[in-house]
Amino acid sequence: MSTRMSTYPFRVLHCLRAPVGGLFRHVCDLAKAQSDAGYAVGVLCADKPNDRQTLERISELAKHCELGVTRIGLGRMPGFSDAKALMATTYKLRELKPDVLHGHGAKGGLLARCAPASEPLARIYTPHGGSIHYAPNSPVGLMFGLAERLMLKRTDGLILESDFARSIFEQRFGELPTNTQVVHNGLAESEFAPVSTKSDPADFLFLGEIRELKGIYTLLDAIAEIASKRPVTVDVAGDGPEMAAFTAAVETRSLSHSVRILGKVPARDAFARARAVVLPSHNDSFPYVALEAAAGGKPLIATSTGGIPEIFGPLADRLVEPGDAQALRVAMEQFLENEAEYIRDAGDLRTHVRDQFSLSCMANGVAGVYAHAAMERLGEPNGHSNTTSHAKLDAAE
Repeated sequence: MSTRMSTYPFRVLHCLRAPVGGLFRHVCDLAKAQSDAGYAVGVLCADKPNDRQTLERISELAKHCELGVTRIGLGRMPGFSDAKALMATTYKLRELKPDVLHGHGAKGGLLARCAPASEPLARIYTPHGGSIHYAPNSPVGLMFGLAERLMLKRTDGLILESDFARSIFEQRFGELPTNTQVVHNGLAESEFAPVSTKSDPADFLFLGEIRELKGIYTLLDAIAEIASKRPVTVDVAGDGPEMAAFTAAVETRSLSHSVRILGKVPARDAFARARAVVLPSHNDSFPYVALEAAAGGKPLIATSTGGIPEIFGPLADRLVEPGDAQALRVAMEQFLENEAEYIRDAGDLRTHVRDQFSLSCMANGVAGVYAHAAMERLGEPNGHSNTTSHAKLDAAE
């Protein structure tokens, strides 16, 4: 557990693109912890998607946002919408007068570091993978790489979610800001309640964004090989830009008897539907799915990419090579043949995650970066003086 850190009750505006997935979950957790600590918090994000589950989550988030939740047009790839989004962000800065502008992901980082502001503010960036997911020599990777190098000069605090991400940033983009910290994602104590498996469960669950870099087609390759020898069932929970293509691939490969596509399902409800969780990512940052599955005591088969080895810690030798369908198949078959061993490992992993990755540690790590950036950039947060009472950022667990 981290030492509690006293900081000013900042006015914070979080910026991100799509309010979905682990990045959005991180922002929600952080916003609530900051609000509980007395911060005035706001969120600015894209106006899509607008499905029922997303709208419900935004409504819940808004309860903790004194500065409100603002939704604007903002596309995934660079385009004209970026200029409009920067203008909309500038208007919001004039209205809200935050001390801290915290960008999450590539597009959130663009807004947080490039939106003009009429008053001084600390500009913070958390990549959540972002640009490092692209091959550095690809056209998109080169474009994002150039943008990162330029915007690092406008970054008052850089928060990386894993040691892996820090090493990649240093390797690709050179010297990092002085105020750079690794702050791992963390969970509330309530999330460590064991998940009970429902009757007649699937063998495996994939939970996440339906996107190639999450290893969805590698997973299909592994399923096809297993299904050719024995019955196997896999529930797929989530949504994403490749849902139509993935659904078609399931049909084309005659895997409908093995793969059931559920759409969006809350994590713990999804975990209860299967005996084990499979995370076949080609690239990932520090995925909440891995933390949540471990916290719930679910057997977890995952790849050795991004910060996942840091989550597994002493059990990292259980991880499989990303993109290797044969290695994934072997691990899945080993689970089917020796479930008891995987259940024992799941207990050990749960203990490790509980000891190392708490929400309070995460919130206080972020608070420390804010405090350093604010003193460097502002001297004092806007409107506060040395006599301002300090608030402990202590996440409720």
